[in-house]
Amino acid sequence: MNNKQMIPAVAEETKTPADSRTKTENNTNTALQLTNVFGDINQFKDAQRMAALLAASDCVPDNYQNKPANCVIALDIANRMGLSPLTVMQNLYIVRGKPSWSGQACRALIKNDGKFINDDIVYIGEPGTDGWGCYMTAVNVKTGAEIKGPAVTIGMAKKEGWYSKKDKNGNETSKWQTMPELMLAYRAAAFLQEFIALRQ
Repeated sequence: MNNKQMIPAVAEETKTPADSRTKTENNTNTALQLTNVFGDINQFKDAQRMAALLAASDCVPDNYQNKPANCVIALDIANRMGLSPLTVMQNLYIVRGKPSWSGQACRALIKNDGKFINDDIVYIGEPGTDGWGCYMTAVNVKTGAEIKGPAVTIGMAKKEGWYSKKDKNGNETSKWQTMPELMLAYRAAAFLQEFIALRQ
């Protein structure tokens, strides 16, 4: 998949192939441009400085606050995908040590990829039952074939442990119970995005 311009908040800056620093026309300021965070020691040091600033901000999600190492990884992903670091941080979650995209981001990845059109969410089953669910479809622009992602149901959400999450006081916090239709759609988008990636 072409990873550039896949999420609405795409980084406007362009990459430079060799040097991580480019001077402005008046040569009074230096614009920092990361191109190889883990392949160049100077860029790695620059990334660490940026990560320290991001980790100190309360504008980034909890997974990144006071965690500069996570921020460095987000910077590398942002660089490789041509995205804003904040876009990555707002849409990438760490689940059991594995970075995972949010459902919103997955649908944006599919919609903005350029290889697929007519994406749609198709609901199945009876609302209010464990069999209620949905799957996402999209049409391959090149072949005209419709791709159907794996279905997700409320029953699956319960078995996978997504449906119920409680805080330290025992209060239910899972949005699967308050907005199941939306959560089903997000999960279906994530499934289709992963299904497409596996086929490429």
